[in-house]
Amino acid sequence: MTALRPGRSLFRLLVLPLVGLVLAAVAANVAFAAFLAARRALESAQAQQERVATALESSRVALSPQVLETLGQLTGCEFLVWNAAPAGVGLTTLSADVLARHEPATIAAAAGGNIVLDGRRYHVGTARSRGVRPETVLVLTPVSSLARTTFEAIWPVLAVAAATLTVLVPLGLVATARLARRIVAVERHVATIAAGRFGEKLADTAPIGQTAHDDIGRLVAGVNHLSGTLAELRTNLVAGERQRLLGQLAAGFAHELRNAVTGARLAIDLHRRRCPAAADGPDESLAVATRQLDILEEEVRGLLALGRPGETATGPVDVAALVAEVQDLAGPRSEHAGVRLESHLPAALPPLTGRREALRAALMNLALNAIDAVGRDGRVRIETGLAGGFLELAVEDDGPGPPAALADSLAEPFVTGKQEGIGLGLAVAKAVAEEHGGRLSWSRVNGRTRFVIAVPLPAGHPTRPDAHA
Repeated sequence: MTALRPGRSLFRLLVLPLVGLVLAAVAANVAFAAFLAARRALESAQAQQERVATALESSRVALSPQVLETLGQLTGCEFLVWNAAPAGVGLTTLSADVLARHEPATIAAAAGGNIVLDGRRYHVGTARSRGVRPETVLVLTPVSSLARTTFEAIWPVLAVAAATLTVLVPLGLVATARLARRIVAVERHVATIAAGRFGEKLADTAPIGQTAHDDIGRLVAGVNHLSGTLAELRTNLVAGERQRLLGQLAAGFAHELRNAVTGARLAIDLHRRRCPAAADGPDESLAVATRQLDILEEEVRGLLALGRPGETATGPVDVAALVAEVQDLAGPRSEHAGVRLESHLPAALPPLTGRREALRAALMNLALNAIDAVGRDGRVRIETGLAGGFLELAVEDDGPGPPAALADSLAEPFVTGKQEGIGLGLAVAKAVAEEHGGRLSWSRVNGRTRFVIAVPLPAGHPTRPDAHA
């Protein structure tokens, strides 16, 4: 995608047409003013000639050099008494030098038009004197030069146009450069979106207070919204696809593990029936093996909850009994690892509505992860509580906490800080929490790591924010 070049493309698109329109308007005004000036000059000369002719024709005073001189001073015109007879020129106010260079016949031939004498332009008219001796008089009325007349008519227009362009062009360049920078920034941001980098925000470079009030500002906001929406859609798409693949994988693992657990239980039961004395003796190996199978069966339930959510029916869940079962199941693992496992429950907790086996598997995963994380002589605590309309099932430990590099992706499938882990425990807990309309969160405070499954309380519960609405 080709980027716009600031000060060039938009200059051609915006400033040049505007300047061109101004220049065209100035040229039209200048031409019209020049036309009017020339026409008015000619009309003025003709009108003056008509007045002089009328005066001569109505006057019965004999023409003399003094009379012509006086008329010339009053009107600014030149006079030439012309006779077509061979005598030619009579009285005149023209100098002898002018007559020497310009034939009187040529001047007379220009009657009704214009003539230039020694660089000065005259309009030639005729009048008939009705004095004692009637004579034809050529009246030469000076006409200002076309260039002078045009300049006098157009200089105000040119001055206004020059001032306008002096202000318009710099302002146009500044405004165009500013618009170009903003449009180029939007174009580059769109290119990043087209390249697949969603979620980035573009900061508009418009002056403060103007960003949201023009079309480019709204375009920037729209592009940012588009980028965020695409990022969210891609995240949801990737998460959904990953969840689907994880569910298929989990279902396969669960099927194989359940077959193995079932076979192991059958073998233990068969051994107990064949050797009842050994089963009831001081050797507790069979009981330990059974407990380990129980833990493994919880792991299988967690995988099934991840692979086929919603297949089991929901019902009331006694939270205290649920925590007691998890503590009882995780007890052998904690004793073997040298970890102190304890629980704390409030005096009374409301029952939940959900899938008991899925919630137990999720809490079991959190407990087993904590036991593995703290190491020998560590301490793991399971507790519950109410907060903001949610019932929280929390597991807290005094271990070192998750690696910092995995802080933002702990609950994603196959993300783990354990060397031999597969990264499904927290994914199971998150899937169960979201299936129940809740969330999984974690925090690290005062050297302790706390994972919480928050499940919404039943509608109408006194601690729900909407209970008193």
